[in-house]
Order: sequence, then C-alpha cells, then structure tokens
Amino acid sequence: MKLSRLAKRMIITILAISLICILGSAIYYRSREFLPFMFGVFLGSIVSIFKVFLLERAVDIALSMEEKRAGNYVNLQHLLRLLISGAVLMLGALVSQISLWGVAAGILAFQLAVYNVKFISKK
Repeated sequence: MKLSRLAKRMIITILAISLICILGSAIYYRSREFLPFMFGVFLGSIVSIFKVFLLERAVDIALSMEEKRAGNYVNLQHLLRLLISGAVLMLGALVSQISLWGVAAGILAFQLAVYNVKFISKK
C-alpha cells in the first residue's frame, strides 16, 4: 500500500511526539522506572500508526463507493479505530509492566498528528 504525503507526515509526527514523551519520562525518572511508561508509549504509538494505515485504507475504499454506503463504511471504520484504542488502553490498565499514561500518550499522538497536518496544510 502506497501512503499519501499526509499519512507519512502523520506517522512522522506520531514518532516525534512519542520520542519527546519518552525523553521527557527518562529525564523525569532518571532511572529504569521510566521503562513501563516507555513500553506504554511504544504500544500506543504502534496503535496510532496502525490507525493511520486504517484511515488511509478507509478513505481509499470510501472514495470508490456511492455516498450512502461510503458514509456507513467510514462510520464503521471510525468505530473500529475507537475499539482498537479502547482495547489497547484496557491492556495498559491491566498489565502492570505497561503504563496506562504511556499508552494514552501514544494514542493521543494520533490526534495531535491530525491537528498538526491540518494546520500545516492550510499554510
């Protein structure tokens, strides 16, 4: 699957935000106690990047459909992405070696990447 320019920019933004969060955590803890947060950020970032691929695929497929079916398909895909995020947040809450806050930071990187792409593409 070939990624669009916007999807590549979103992935780079997600990776940059994740790196900033991990570096901030390492500086804050200054010990190995930052590892659960780092694992959480990795997990959340992987999910965010996966959501970029799902979004790219959903847009490509929806563009080839009629309007009503495309609307239903996009809504179903949005629900799927929310369920994936919820499942990973649940995993972060239940597994003690993974920080829930790290997972949340990784997942929120997707939304920040969307805003970043929106504001940069307007210029």
